[in-house]
Amino acid sequence: MKQLSLADMQDLLLGCTILGTGGGGEMSEGLALLEDVYHKGLPVTLVSLQEAPDDAMVCTPYLLGALDLSEKRHPKYQRLPQSEAPAICAAYSRLEQHLNTTFYGTLCCEMGGSNTAVAFYTAALNGGVVIDADPAGRAVPEITHSTYYLNNLPAAPIVAANTFDEVFIVEHVKDDLRAEQLMRALCQESANDIACIDHAMKVKDIKHAVIEGTLSKAWKLGVTARQAQQKGRDVASSIALMGNGFVSFRGDIEHFSFDTQAGFTVGDVKISGTGKFAHHCYTLAVKNENLVAYFDGELDVTIPDLICVIDTETGLPVTNPHYHKGQSVAVIILPAPTEFTTSRGLSVFGPAYAGIDASYRPASPRNVN
Repeated sequence: MKQLSLADMQDLLLGCTILGTGGGGEMSEGLALLEDVYHKGLPVTLVSLQEAPDDAMVCTPYLLGALDLSEKRHPKYQRLPQSEAPAICAAYSRLEQHLNTTFYGTLCCEMGGSNTAVAFYTAALNGGVVIDADPAGRAVPEITHSTYYLNNLPAAPIVAANTFDEVFIVEHVKDDLRAEQLMRALCQESANDIACIDHAMKVKDIKHAVIEGTLSKAWKLGVTARQAQQKGRDVASSIALMGNGFVSFRGDIEHFSFDTQAGFTVGDVKISGTGKFAHHCYTLAVKNENLVAYFDGELDVTIPDLICVIDTETGLPVTNPHYHKGQSVAVIILPAPTEFTTSRGLSVFGPAYAGIDASYRPASPRNVN
């Protein structure tokens, strides 16, 4: 069991944002939530999966949506009340009431700047802990892209809440695929911004179906990135070394285009090479996260491998769609969690999901002339 300081959480969320591969929410939003927790003097506690009591109840809180700042200005939302408290708090208390239980703590739904913070925030406000594990090991676009789904764990009951003081309870749902469809529909009718909590169950029923130690991994990555930036080292190379990956491209942002489609941030990013990558280009295909990378138009990397973009001037990860033309970036490829490289894992979150008619091939460095 570890009590985390704000500085610890800054490093941890930095690592989570790297593992977020462009998605998982904004680190600034996550830090704002946690600063509120520390301002209140509440402890932020991380426990290993093995430390958690088998009969303790845990749940998975997360935010769902796309970045569309204009959506909340739509006339249909103007007559609705605006919640003062975060929607995730309403969802959490309602789920406890529904189940007549008190949660021991939370698990993150994924690695990301805000979604990971949401798990810590929710736990801290309710006197709980966060388990050092998650069902993704990275950020992912959909609820089905999780080891919960791969292990057939039931998502329901699910509680969702939005910023309009509306709370929804789904008592039963066939599987995570249907849960994704329902929550995405609610999200689209909630200005592309909804808070959800699912997979409420005992630790003993969930421990076989999550990836252990992911938060510790993110913490180490964050420390590595921060120290590299402070000491003037190459941040991208340092992250790649710590994460057992490699730098696949360096260059300047030439073009980017994003749109919101069916509740997802969808787009593409084109990078013009510099240094040894001069006269080459790298293109990323995005659906919330960076899903596919092309080198000079040729398929280079696909999910479930992690495609992470770092601003080489600030040393910070870039989240979609926050690019600017001429921005200097490096693309880092990190290996996929092994759970997603199985035949079932790839059937859910492999090249086919990104519209690629090709078998998954673990990414490897290419020779650049």
